Amino acid sequence: MLSLQVALSFFGIAVVLALVPGPDNLFVLMQSAMWGRKSGICVVLGLCTGLLVHTAAVALGLAAIFAASASAFTVLKLAGAAYLAYLAWGAFRARGHLDSHDKIPRRPAGVLYRRGILMNLSNPKVSLFFLAFLPQFTAPARGPVALQILQLGALFILAALLVFGCIAFFSGLFGQHVQRSPRARRVLNRCAGVVFLGLAVKLALSGR
Repeated sequence: MLSLQVALSFFGIAVVLALVPGPDNLFVLMQSAMWGRKSGICVVLGLCTGLLVHTAAVALGLAAIFAASASAFTVLKLAGAAYLAYLAWGAFRARGHLDSHDKIPRRPAGVLYRRGILMNLSNPKVSLFFLAFLPQFTAPARGPVALQILQLGALFILAALLVFGCIAFFSGLFGQHVQRSPRARRVLNRCAGVVFLGLAVKLALSGR
């Protein structure tokens, strides 16, 4: 079991890491601005589900096997880059105007939830980061290491949920006003496309 001191120290570090601009929080920012804060929360839940998978992979030793395979890393990162490029294409093609009787568009919660999962799982660097980061806070004297890894993963997910949830809420409020302006909506769609495309290129060119 984790001691209270270790748990609090780890949680504080996890909050700081979640605040650092990266693919996941930028993804939440743009999705929330485009589709609203409720939609953003669905994306956040999907991302956190992906983190749960990464945590389980580290606890079970699967992440170590993946980290040793250069081909698996390359295939996964290219798949993730392709998915982000697809989202960029959709953002560039999105309608930039609303008719007088149109409502601001929304995406089904399930679609956004799955989008968050795919975004997280298709980034192999998350798995490698967890593999390098989580074990540093474990100690055999405190019990089974796998159980400690799961506890640390749960704390990291909680930190991500809090930080990403705040990002989704405030960017969703901003997007709610922006979406009512056809011109601002066109700009927002283009910005989202640029962000997604930039993330795709960064992931495709990233190394282990």
